[in-house]
Amino acid sequence: MQYTAESLLVRPETRPDDPGLLLEVTPERAGWEYIHFQARRLDVGETWRFATGEHELALVNLSGMYAVRSNRGDWAFGGRANPFTGPAHALYLPRRTEFAVVAKQAGEFAAAWVPTDEDRAPWPIRPEDVRVSIRGGDNVSRQINDLLPPGSPVHRLVLVEVYTPGGNWSSYPPHKHDLHTVGKDGELIEADLEEVYFYKFDRPDGYAFQRVYTDESCPIHQQGTPIDAVLMPTENCAVLVPEGYHPVASPPGYTTYYLNVLAGSAQSLANRDDPRYAWVKHTYRGVDDRLPLY
Repeated sequence: MQYTAESLLVRPETRPDDPGLLLEVTPERAGWEYIHFQARRLDVGETWRFATGEHELALVNLSGMYAVRSNRGDWAFGGRANPFTGPAHALYLPRRTEFAVVAKQAGEFAAAWVPTDEDRAPWPIRPEDVRVSIRGGDNVSRQINDLLPPGSPVHRLVLVEVYTPGGNWSSYPPHKHDLHTVGKDGELIEADLEEVYFYKFDRPDGYAFQRVYTDESCPIHQQGTPIDAVLMPTENCAVLVPEGYHPVASPPGYTTYYLNVLAGSAQSLANRDDPRYAWVKHTYRGVDDRLPLY
């Protein structure tokens, strides 16, 4: 598949047959194997019903409050006003789960699911359970909320929230995770992962810039279909990262939020920096004092 800026940027959509859908990514649309992703909106009293089938699935609260009822149990879910007021509630549901999400307060949530042949237990993640950390330094400082980090009791899904203050960069130095590589000692050096970036901004006219590019070390590049695209996601847009490096810049005056969904050869974030830019990590003098946000 030949990826272009147009194919890597997924914009919000309006679908008359599914009015609650904000955006959808399918494996067919993305040209990959694993990740399905939707962002959805519900008004008070409205319901979204779904069955996981042969997939594991995670729900992430963006805003609003919900009741989740299923053949595996019932949970209260959500409560934050928007992504900038605190970490998310998340709910992991295993394969062969039938469920309904009922809005108690109007809002938005994300759903991500990937195929699995493993049976796991449902797992509700509360904001107080989410590890919050600061990564990078100087104008590469950003806040990380680990919703489903490596080591979680799931099969493939990894979920991370990232906040990048205005004028800062994130996913920097540029890194990639497109070639499963194990060291001589058995340590995983790099995983082969698909990735979705789903964007929100603290002001409605916000935007970010993201570059997705490959080099000779990337499988797509070796096959003669390199990627080199610069994208401008706005509210409720998604950027697809099938392979390659993928740094993000947040313009001054706006805090950029994105929800990362990853899945692939391991439940891991093992990656390699672009060797041309890795030196930047050794120059940081401090951390942006605007972080943490809360």
